[in-house]
Amino acid sequence: MALPKSVTKVDRQGGVTFISNVDRVNHTLDELCRAALRDTAKLIRRQLIIKLKKLPGMGGSKRIYTSTQYWNRSRSKDLQMGFKADAWYGARSELGTHGSPARGILRGTVYENIDQIQQIQAKYLSGLSAENPSLSGTSEGDYKSPNGDES
Repeated sequence: MALPKSVTKVDRQGGVTFISNVDRVNHTLDELCRAALRDTAKLIRRQLIIKLKKLPGMGGSKRIYTSTQYWNRSRSKDLQMGFKADAWYGARSELGTHGSPARGILRGTVYENIDQIQQIQAKYLSGLSAENPSLSGTSEGDYKSPNGDES
């Protein structure tokens, strides 16, 4: 995505025109969300590959690296993770078939790493206040009512 236009415009006569920066803020939010989802997907994929290597016959295989993928969609603003090929260790192993039970490796990997996912998301959400440092470090207790104690 291209960066939106500047917030101010200076005329030749010395006048300054202010333009709304809503587009710039929306662009920043979208990019921070995409970056947070990308880092989350990298973490989950890395942990998933470690688990898949422990399956019988998959220790030295390079198929795992090419078949576990994530799709960070910019229009839908969401993240999809899955297995590229219809392999026995992919969707059939995750959901199970009539001959094999469901292993739930992808789901289990996500559930085990919820705390790390939240830390990654919080890191990028703290980046929102980087543009306006006056917003960082404020809490509900910092604001006093001009009318006295609220009870």
